[in-house]
Amino acid sequence: MDQKFTKNHLLKFIYKETNVSETMAINEALNEDFELLENYYELMQGYNQLPKVKFNPPQSSIQSILRHSKQTSVEPQH
Repeated sequence: MDQKFTKNHLLKFIYKETNVSETMAINEALNEDFELLENYYELMQGYNQLPKVKFNPPQSSIQSILRHSKQTSVEPQH
């Protein structure tokens, strides 16, 4: 079965959003389809140039959020 993969498929593959069967099929297609491989390398080049996200916010940001939450919280009514 020949499946035509698009750049959208390749992006999902690059971001590890494909399931096992899709991953295997794309890997096989990359070994057989030079044009697809060129597209993959092009997308990987762009992916590698993107800035990496930092998931640790500065302590000052956390404190600011906590202060805001405290100031705007609603007191429970008894």
